Amino acid sequence: MSPIMPKLIDKVNHKDGVLDGAVAAEDLLEQVHRLMHLLRSRQFQDLRTGPHPDLAITRMEAKVLGFFSRHAGATQSDLASHSGRDKAQLARLIKGLRDQGLLEAQADAADRRNLRLTLSAQGLALQRALSQQARKLSVQAVAGLSAEECLQMQTLLQRMCSNLDPEH
Repeated sequence: MSPIMPKLIDKVNHKDGVLDGAVAAEDLLEQVHRLMHLLRSRQFQDLRTGPHPDLAITRMEAKVLGFFSRHAGATQSDLASHSGRDKAQLARLIKGLRDQGLLEAQADAADRRNLRLTLSAQGLALQRALSQQARKLSVQAVAGLSAEECLQMQTLLQRMCSNLDPEH
């Protein structure tokens, strides 16, 4: 710091040492984003060094596996409706997962043009590994927080979600 020009402190966005609502909200949401990025990064890093290092699975592929794990027998159209993703992108993802042996397809009995998708045994094992890793990281993330703090955080995050999507 120069002796001629003392360090200036920006007080424009501060009120009694606290950032104003707009800046604080941005900072808060940036921390939520950072947290989720750290969780996902660790999850996939650990997956590559865990029981399935041979599978180069992406985040989107994991999301597709998760969908078909929860909605066994759903179609590609069901996934598109649920995710809002481009059908061509989803078709490539599904093809890749089928080529890796993670998804299996059966023709729909009512309309043979539709394929009903389910996880293969290998896909199910991978999905279980992903879920187990997510649970482990979740426990690690809240280490040191009391049950009351976790409940309070959950309540606040639910309120934030409701602020953005009042129907849920």
